[in-house]
Amino acid sequence: MNQSIEDALSQTPLNTRFELGKTITPLQAAFLDRHGFLIFNGFASAKEVQGINHEIDVITGAFIAEQKENIRGIPLFKGKHYNGGESIQRLPFTSLFSSYIRDFINQERFQPIRTVFGEDTRIGHNEKDGCVVNTYFNIPGSAYPKLGWHTDGLRDLAYLKMPKAMLNVGLHLSDCPKSNGGLRILPGTHKQGFLSMCFHKPYFVYHKPDPDELSIETKAGDLTIHDGRLWHRVQQSPHTGAKSFRRTMYIPFLTDEYHPKSEESKTPIYHKIGSYARRIKRRRYRT
Repeated sequence: MNQSIEDALSQTPLNTRFELGKTITPLQAAFLDRHGFLIFNGFASAKEVQGINHEIDVITGAFIAEQKENIRGIPLFKGKHYNGGESIQRLPFTSLFSSYIRDFINQERFQPIRTVFGEDTRIGHNEKDGCVVNTYFNIPGSAYPKLGWHTDGLRDLAYLKMPKAMLNVGLHLSDCPKSNGGLRILPGTHKQGFLSMCFHKPYFVYHKPDPDELSIETKAGDLTIHDGRLWHRVQQSPHTGAKSFRRTMYIPFLTDEYHPKSEESKTPIYHKIGSYARRIKRRRYRT
């Protein structure tokens, strides 16, 4: 890294909201390398956010009506909705069921993001978990009010692979200030060793704030990149009902060998464990 970039990086606050142009700038690339994340301001318009949210609600309604439990072997995270009905709070393969969403994430405006991953990058519409939408409510019976400390390295281990660089690209579909919970990260921990990645904190069950954590505050339409090897968690909203609503769509940029999922695909073991825990939780709130 040349000295001018090093000097600029040292003067760039951790909460900087960047603007995405036709390319990733040297400063943005250096910031991502050192801290493990980037926030891009206003990537999608309010009209586009509204359109994507509408499509997600349509897909969710159809899957609930069909009593669908999984898509291509990946379970649907079901829970209570604040309106009294049922919701799907983790929705995989979303772009396979909406031409609007698929066309949006195939747009040329994502080209600068692709360059971060490499020349052979593709969007995995039908691979791994596909385009995943996470929706959070803080109500009794919610499947997803919060998420404990973890890295995404366990996913590679579950596929019998050593963890490697893994960048998560999230389009934020609701405002999420620090006061409403949301993503918390430990900047720079993507460069940790293997043992620290495995044992620094108890996975998923540990929710206590860390003195070094950073709150990723976003507005609807923002785009974020964060390295999945970072230690991160999702803080529960202090609000309840509609005020606690948060939603993010994660777009799968892939460079490894092509492995499409089909309707006959088996459920990975870590998803089986999670599904069992959620079924127990749902029965608890039905009684």
